[in-house]
Amino acid sequence: MDTDDGLFDIYVVTFPGLEHALCAELRDLGFTDPRPGKGGVTVRGGWPEVWRINLEARGANRVLARVAAFRAFHLAQLDKRARRVAWAGILRPDTPFHVEASCTGSRIYHAGAAAQRIERAIRETLGAPSAADAAVRIKARIDDDLCTISIDTSGESLHKRGHKEAVNKAPMRETMAALFLRECGYAGTEPVVDPLCGSGTFVIEAAEIAAGLKPGRSRSFAFERLASFDAAGWDRLKTGGELRSPALRFTGSDRDAGAVAMSRANAERAGVGELTDFRHHAISDLMPPEGPPGLVIANPPYGTRIGTAKELRPLYHAFGDTLRARFSGWRVGVITSDPALAAATGLPFGPPGPPVNHGGVRVTLYRSGPLP
Repeated sequence: MDTDDGLFDIYVVTFPGLEHALCAELRDLGFTDPRPGKGGVTVRGGWPEVWRINLEARGANRVLARVAAFRAFHLAQLDKRARRVAWAGILRPDTPFHVEASCTGSRIYHAGAAAQRIERAIRETLGAPSAADAAVRIKARIDDDLCTISIDTSGESLHKRGHKEAVNKAPMRETMAALFLRECGYAGTEPVVDPLCGSGTFVIEAAEIAAGLKPGRSRSFAFERLASFDAAGWDRLKTGGELRSPALRFTGSDRDAGAVAMSRANAERAGVGELTDFRHHAISDLMPPEGPPGLVIANPPYGTRIGTAKELRPLYHAFGDTLRARFSGWRVGVITSDPALAAATGLPFGPPGPPVNHGGVRVTLYRSGPLP
């Protein structure tokens, strides 16, 4: 919570199962003590750190600033203590807000009534209007009689980078793709190939990482509507950092010509069109690009979403056969919901990663070392 030094807990939401990958990313961003929990990672910081995580953390889905915490055993006490929060330093009186509440194992059990009390306390102490469709969202979580109040500083989910307008079936979110790339050991210094590229997410993310492009560079955030926002400081943060011109190519292919066209358009919007190459062909025609080996990563169809496992087994066979024949020295990452389909590749995968919810389906990352 907020303290005299201006620091507070920042809860960075991610996919359950990938918290440790996000933890590693936040350490790389300079946070010294990230603490993983279920579905997210907690760090300490102030408002500039909130802005930076929204702008730079590729694996973050949402960033919550935990601005207050207090015990509340009944609604009158909740109302009274909510009025003591220093709202004037957080919210603007001319900007609408909305409160959402949840209650677990507490004497206050009616989430709607709790949200109404906090909303009224803010209106009457600050004068700001409340609105159901407000861009500024306040989340109150009452757990075991402890009320924690957080500000959703992101607005739209952070996977919405502002570049991918066209998507194919079962698209992977950019934030998940970034964490799977990290789990495969990718750090922006090697080529990446996706032979089932769909809308190009893995290839575009890999190219952006190599080029030093910040994932949130093209979008707006809810924190820009808060009283704590400093436009000049934000502009300095957005324009800081070093852009690179990697001598690498990032390659995607797909047997669906429409998917290839989508991927090219998305890469152009992301500003990595010159670093990427998307081609229309089947997996059996896949050839490694010139240059050193790197990472092949793919999110093939799996029977719970597209086709059946029996129908898809030949695709996985062809994937494995092609890589074993032509991609010596390359590492492989495959995301699938079915261990039998992963085994059908015949690739030397190590122990699978933790299950991760991908659009209602539990998927797992299978990784290999360099192929012989």
